[in-house]
Amino acid sequence: MENTFSFLDYAIFIIYGIVIIGVGLWVSRDKEGHQKNADDYFLASKSLPWWAIGASLIAANISAEQFIGMSGSGFAIGLAIASYEWMAAITLIIVGKFFLPIFIEKGLYTIPQFVEQRYSTNLKTILAVFWIALYVFVNLTSVLYLGALAMETIMGIPMIYGIFGLALFAASYSLYGGLSAVAWTDVVQVVFLTLGGLVTTYLALNHVSGGEGVWAGFQHIYEAAPDSFHMILDEAHTQYVNLPGIGVLIGGMWVANLYYWGFNQYIIQRTLAAKSLKESQRGIVFAGILKLIIPLIVVIPGIAAYVMVNDPTIMARLGDAAQNNMPTLEAADKAYPWLLQFLPSGLKGVAFAALAAAIVSSLASMLNSTSTIFTMDIYKPYFNPKASDKRTVNVGRLSAAGALVIACCIAPQLAGLDQAFQFIQEYSGVVSPGILAVFLLGLFWKKATNRAAIVGILSSIPIAMFLKIGPKGWVEGSALEGLFPSFPFLDQMGITCLISMAIIALVSYMQSKGADDSKGIEISRETFRTGKTFNIVSYAIIIVLVALYTLFW
Repeated sequence: MENTFSFLDYAIFIIYGIVIIGVGLWVSRDKEGHQKNADDYFLASKSLPWWAIGASLIAANISAEQFIGMSGSGFAIGLAIASYEWMAAITLIIVGKFFLPIFIEKGLYTIPQFVEQRYSTNLKTILAVFWIALYVFVNLTSVLYLGALAMETIMGIPMIYGIFGLALFAASYSLYGGLSAVAWTDVVQVVFLTLGGLVTTYLALNHVSGGEGVWAGFQHIYEAAPDSFHMILDEAHTQYVNLPGIGVLIGGMWVANLYYWGFNQYIIQRTLAAKSLKESQRGIVFAGILKLIIPLIVVIPGIAAYVMVNDPTIMARLGDAAQNNMPTLEAADKAYPWLLQFLPSGLKGVAFAALAAAIVSSLASMLNSTSTIFTMDIYKPYFNPKASDKRTVNVGRLSAAGALVIACCIAPQLAGLDQAFQFIQEYSGVVSPGILAVFLLGLFWKKATNRAAIVGILSSIPIAMFLKIGPKGWVEGSALEGLFPSFPFLDQMGITCLISMAIIALVSYMQSKGADDSKGIEISRETFRTGKTFNIVSYAIIIVLVALYTLFW
């Protein structure tokens, strides 16, 4: 097979692009007699229904780091990497029940605003600057790089053109329309990414089985690579350092997931834009349902690719084209783009549209959240407190554009990164444990003080770096080797979070002698009461997850 796109593939992809841009510009137009204000631009007028919230959460979350990075990890590790997706379903339930009621009651635009209300303006500013830097220098750049890598592998488009092409696509509607354009286009994007992803999985398994169908293909990869279907890795596994066995279920994975789904602006922002708390909670459990099927789209293809490249019979059947950009354990992120070349004309365009949908929707969400934090937490308080709605919206657009330009300049420097999903998780894990500690104690412990929160978050970074030195081998063979413990990075995150919480508790007690902080949040059982729909769906998700982990333990 030739690794080329047909006219039909290009036509499908162009139609997809026109639909997305058209929907984005349509929903973001100024209504008659109503000029777009800050509520419209940053929170979609607080009018999103549950199904739009759920779809937008998944579209914002699923990006190149899942399609390319997680498929690569599926190739190298196996189904164990799916814990990030399946554990996220449980995390969404926790966020919906225990975090959202407080956030929505406070009428937040941004997560840093919660920090200001609970702790102080100084801590809010510190975190706002941190999040802007994280979005620009880590999230935006990695998504642009991985997306451009896929385009280069599949279509031969030079990386620099791919980076700027994706950037312009996302900017074409998100900069003008704000969260409303992002959320409503996400509803369309999630259809493309789900359909295209399932098509790729179907045809990959069908190739494995020699045309005998999906179930036969799944049975074949299960029998050919049984070690790839263990969710809980033992210490002898070469990837234990990335997914440390039972620690995945009871350790640092909770830090990664609670931080990401509960306190990450570009994720939580669409839940703050709901019509009501009940609508927001229904949206978040809808996202939990979608999370259950994501591994079928992004992990199973990686395992199928691993079986294919290690089976001479299948490789012979695929022909000479199978040698093009073939993935290896050292270049695992090539797995998903490699599979796309075997799709027939038309379906290749659908699959590539799915990949583009994942990339562009995440870029648009990150841009909108970057501009929201900069405008509401930096620009308005420090530069122009009396800024009009028109001025505020324009600053939001300009700051998003500036962030995108910076990310485009940095993204090419990531060339050579392998298993990018793991890389992003690991280095985000340096700062997320301290932030999570600050938020958890701020939400649920009235004695936590501002000074303690600042000490806790600042001390968490050297603690995390200390724990990171051991596993990296930086002190092996030196006199310092015995001073630095060696823990998998998820365990490092869990330990760092617990130590940070202990520091905050200790400093709070020393400062206030056990008295409640004046900004402590009053909560009761009524605060966390949820509706029947939320409860029933939550129980169903938990039952399914117990069954999956029992089956693939």
